[in-house]
Amino acid sequence: MASKKIVIIGAGPTGLGAAYRLNELGYDNWVVYEKSDDVGGHSTSHVDGHGFVWDEGGHVIFSHYPYFDTLIDKMLGKEVHERIRESWIVQGDDSWVPYPFQSNLRYLPKDVQVKCLLGAAKAAANGGGRDAKNFRDWTLGTFGEGIAEAFMFPYNSKVWTTPLEQMSKSWIADRVAVVDFKRLLENVLYERDDVGWGPNSKFKFPLHGGTGQIYRRMAEQFPAKIHSGKKLAEVDVARRRVSFEDGTGDSYDVLISTAPLDLLAHMIRPVDEKLREAAAGLEHNNLLVLGLGLKKKIETGRCWIYFTDSAMPCYRATYFSHYSPNNVPGGDTEKYSSLMCEMSFRVGETPDPERVLDQVIDGLIRAKMLDESDRQRVVSRYHRVIAYSYPIPTLGRDRALEILQPALLEKGIYSRGRFGAWRYEIGNMDHSVMMGVEAANNIVAGGEELVFRSS
Repeated sequence: MASKKIVIIGAGPTGLGAAYRLNELGYDNWVVYEKSDDVGGHSTSHVDGHGFVWDEGGHVIFSHYPYFDTLIDKMLGKEVHERIRESWIVQGDDSWVPYPFQSNLRYLPKDVQVKCLLGAAKAAANGGGRDAKNFRDWTLGTFGEGIAEAFMFPYNSKVWTTPLEQMSKSWIADRVAVVDFKRLLENVLYERDDVGWGPNSKFKFPLHGGTGQIYRRMAEQFPAKIHSGKKLAEVDVARRRVSFEDGTGDSYDVLISTAPLDLLAHMIRPVDEKLREAAAGLEHNNLLVLGLGLKKKIETGRCWIYFTDSAMPCYRATYFSHYSPNNVPGGDTEKYSSLMCEMSFRVGETPDPERVLDQVIDGLIRAKMLDESDRQRVVSRYHRVIAYSYPIPTLGRDRALEILQPALLEKGIYSRGRFGAWRYEIGNMDHSVMMGVEAANNIVAGGEELVFRSS
């Protein structure tokens, strides 16, 4: 019996994860189609005209999965930098608070400390946010009014560009550090730092080529299997055939799609109104990546900084030259440094990158991350718009997915990845690669899809 023909849409972490696993299994009847001329999806990297390397947002390598760890070791070997996470929140004009905010309240002005502690005590006494109906109520119920207003509300509003009461609380898992009131109080009274929370407290970064180096090396294992410049236009589920915008196409027995799920639902032929209606319940935002390449040495242990200030357009700034010296021209961190900032914006908005860059520089100077004189040391002003940045966990998301995913699977389509699954809580690189690996295992040998099925 002939093996099933597997077509993979997208050479990002999920698509390449599936491809790598199929290749590893010795399964040969598969092909990858990628719309761009590069691999890596949103985990690719770019070099600007001045020789600075930029990722498409803040990516670091950490993992929940031994398979992913082994894969990274195979792809990068010793060509990695390991870092201890040092991240901070800039709150107000001059308060720098170590991450996570709620565990390090001692860095705040006394009046804000008191408000945060009283709110946290009240929240603890009321049993936390267990019965909350949305993310805003969960935040108030879990952290209390002080922490919510000082950090959680302004920061999350910047990231999600969505009213928090319109977001579900189902995505939180290990994404948000919850509170232990006794521990918060002890941290303040004993002036104790508490910075080790979270799966990315230690992380790796490729020594050369940015995050995209991982995926370029994966793709090098099977170059003949990857076809670039193939933007998906239509999926004929009756004939099991994909068509691309350049007029070409291919047939499949099984399709692994990493295309955004809302777009995929509109490409299905014959038209399926039920899928299109469900897809209308999926929301996302976009990202503006802003890079500042400086002719200046910045010596720091800091990794990334969060901002709550509404005058600062970005929600996060990364000391990108700290991740690897090779992110600056010639690897010369004695001479150069780089800061990468991220700003979420709503679908339909068109921010002016040059104007936003000016505002970002002003904000970095206010935060004392740059000096006024550094304006003259900026040698690269980089920007890139990233469509589809965050799959927003709205209140209607899970209902939409309950319709879309089983219907697609019935048609032989595995919709996987950050925007194929549309679940932010399994949207990291490790999750995304493993969704591809496990889809391949499932198709070839009936293996379980543990990541995709996780709640």
